[in-house]
Amino acid sequence: MTIPFSSRRSARWAAFALPRLVSVLAVFAVASPALADLTREELHALLVEQDDRQRSSGDYKALAYVEQKEKEKADVVRELLVFRRDADDKLMLLFTKPKSEEGKGYLRLDKNLWSYDPNSGKWDRTTERERIGGTNSRRSDFDESRMAEEYEPKFDGEEKLGKYETVKLVLSVKPGVDVAYPVVKLWLDKANHNVLKRQEFALSGRLMRTAYYPKWQKLFSESKKADVWFPGEIRIFDEVEKSNSTLVLMRSVDLSPLDQNMFTKAWLESKSR
Repeated sequence: MTIPFSSRRSARWAAFALPRLVSVLAVFAVASPALADLTREELHALLVEQDDRQRSSGDYKALAYVEQKEKEKADVVRELLVFRRDADDKLMLLFTKPKSEEGKGYLRLDKNLWSYDPNSGKWDRTTERERIGGTNSRRSDFDESRMAEEYEPKFDGEEKLGKYETVKLVLSVKPGVDVAYPVVKLWLDKANHNVLKRQEFALSGRLMRTAYYPKWQKLFSESKKADVWFPGEIRIFDEVEKSNSTLVLMRSVDLSPLDQNMFTKAWLESKSR
C-alpha cells in the first residue's frame, strides 16, 4: 500500500519528535531551569507541536481582510481568499477587493512563489520576502506552518507579555532553506502554547517585522480527526518604516475538500476573466 505524502511526513515527525512531546509539555509550565535543560530534540518537538496544530490533513479555505496603514496615505482594506492543500504543500491567494486588486493572486508550486497580474496577464516569480499585495504581510502569514522543517530552535528564557507568561525561543534557519527572514524570535503562551508574538530579523541582525497574535481560533477537521488552529487576528508592524502596519483578520474558515485541479495557473487566470 502506498502511504500518502502527508501521512509519511506526519509519521516521520511523530517517530522523531512526538514521543518526546509528552515530557516537554510536562515541564513547559514550570520554572525556567527545567525549560533551559531541554534537549535539541525536545525543543524541536515544540515546533512540531506548533506546526501540527495549525496543519490540516485535508484542504483549507479562508476569507481574509487585510487593512494596510501607511503614513500620509489613506487606509486600504483588501479582501482575499486563501486556499491551501497542506498534504501537497500548495497555496493560492486570490484578491477579490478592492476593484483595483480584483483577480490578482499568488500561487506556490514546487517551493516557488508566483504572482499574477490580470492587467498584464503576466506571471512573475517572487521571493519569500514578497510583500503580499503591497502590505506588510508575507506568504508565511497565510500558509501552513513549517517551523520544524525550516528552523533550528534555541531556548531564550521566559518573559511576561502583558498578562501572559511566555517562553521565548530563537529560531535560526536551516542551511539551504529559503525563508523570508533567517532569524525569528517566538513568544509562546505557557498556558496553551499559542504563539503570542513573533519578531523577524535580517541576517545583519536588524529587526524587520514584529507580529502579534491576540486571537487564536480552532475548527474540527474531519479528515484530520482533530482541531486545526488558526490565528483569527494578526497585527503586523513594519520595523523599518515605523508608520506602516497591517491588520489581518481571518474569516469564514472552511476545511471542506476543494476542486482537485484548482492549484494551477490556469485556474487562477480564469477567475479574472
